[in-house]
Amino acid sequence: MNQGKKPLVIGLAGGSGSGKTTVAKEISKRLPQDRILILPEDAYYNDNSALTMEERKKVNYDHPSAYDTDLLIEQLKALLAGEAVEMPTYNFSILSRAKDTIHVEPADIIILEGILVLSSPELRQFIDIKLFVDADDDIRFIRRLQRDTQERGRSIDWIIAQYLATVKPSYNQFVEPSKKYADIIIPQGGENQVAIDMVSSKLLSILNS
Repeated sequence: MNQGKKPLVIGLAGGSGSGKTTVAKEISKRLPQDRILILPEDAYYNDNSALTMEERKKVNYDHPSAYDTDLLIEQLKALLAGEAVEMPTYNFSILSRAKDTIHVEPADIIILEGILVLSSPELRQFIDIKLFVDADDDIRFIRRLQRDTQERGRSIDWIIAQYLATVKPSYNQFVEPSKKYADIIIPQGGENQVAIDMVSSKLLSILNS
């Protein structure tokens, strides 16, 4: 990390299944690995260990109240001050925070990635460059269906019910309106190599300046 220089924070938002994580990883691959880190908003879901599994299933995980934003801001401030943090981890199988943490060192570029990072005024004040990954509703749903069945052990019925009850309404209420705050909108997610190359080149020039 470049001592004495404030890290650059990239806010990367978009709907669930839009390709945010892919874009973040593709950008990261194009930059020096010791100078960039990805901070996923998903790691900061609330600790639901006090709830029963049935209660956990009823939580709207696409609503701002599902996140421990205070902890995210606290650790983001620490990273900006050049301090390492113990980032929480989340277990999607049990719908609660895991016991293990991940040791995260500060870096010159921090990619803050998550569905609601641009909808939160508290988070936006720390973000220098705002990106929104855009994708059609049907594409996002198909990707979510594939991910949740293959990686998170969810049933198709549960995924569909959750999508209709909370994911789609929350996208319309919180995520999509945050697009207006974006400096750059990236359509087609991780498949948009032109946009990824442009953003990566800009960040590389900032690192080298």
